[in-house]
Amino acid sequence: MTAARSGTRMMRVGRHTVEVPRPDKVLFPEDGLTKADLADYYRQLAPRMVPHLRGRPLMLEQHPDGIDDHGFMRKDVPEHFPDWLARAELPKADGSVTYALCEDAASLVYLAGQACVTPHRWLSRADRPDHPDRLVLDLDPPGDDFAAVRRAAGRLRTLLDELDLPSLLMTTGSRGLHVVVPLLRREPFDDVRAFARELAEVLAGRYPEELTTAARKRDRRGRLYLDVQRNGYGQTAVAPYAVRARPGAPVAAPLAWADLDDPELTARRWTLADAGRLLDRDPWRDPPRGRSTAAARRRLAGLRREAGGPAAAGEAAEAGGG
Repeated sequence: MTAARSGTRMMRVGRHTVEVPRPDKVLFPEDGLTKADLADYYRQLAPRMVPHLRGRPLMLEQHPDGIDDHGFMRKDVPEHFPDWLARAELPKADGSVTYALCEDAASLVYLAGQACVTPHRWLSRADRPDHPDRLVLDLDPPGDDFAAVRRAAGRLRTLLDELDLPSLLMTTGSRGLHVVVPLLRREPFDDVRAFARELAEVLAGRYPEELTTAARKRDRRGRLYLDVQRNGYGQTAVAPYAVRARPGAPVAAPLAWADLDDPELTARRWTLADAGRLLDRDPWRDPPRGRSTAAARRRLAGLRREAGGPAAAGEAAEAGGG
């Protein structure tokens, strides 16, 4: 049920009545999409989306003046957030941060009412923040050639299959694709990131003309970047089904691996307007169980030895001066 009060939309979501202030505020000027449209989308997708958020600290990308404004990223929960919205206080180098958690549909709708266009989630859960249950590789293309992204994703899946690691695929709603590996939360972030880096190096070594692990853009020389930097304490990745702050309101959409065969696939294939279609398909319905990276690390070490060294020749040349 929805009601209006003094420029505020009141939405009954589960056990809570959620306020959406300034519901007619246009957040996507080119598309005429308002804060009410954003809240409606997140309420509709909540049954699919909340399981991917529950228990995870969130960084909130807020655009109160619309996406044409730079907006800001929020970590600390402000005092005006309602008491019923869950929180997690986690340590940082010089103190602590109290993050928002999204445990239910009402929380997701409330965040939309605060002009949170995009929730970005930690790769670990608040109860064991140092031990991730997700590894993410971001396939970041140098331009608009999405065929190269599709090709890289397929090659990465082949390598993960060689390591007996299950994987999931999703668009970012921005430029590329994310490949997600479920983990068992046995290894700390430092170990997981080191493994992700080794994984990327082996893949780039197989296809040095097309793929790179070079963090500096000038060293990539037109190749697709295999980005592993999200695999660290306090780092985040865009949440599945999250709306991106781009014209058209594209969505980070879970995919089936068979979707790579579609030549029309792009990072922004799905949008806020596709809520019904997103609910009709559920490619992550039966997600694989998490794995430890221990056995995969041993297999990967064997592949690196077979390839002739710890790093691909192309990456070694880059390290020597690019």
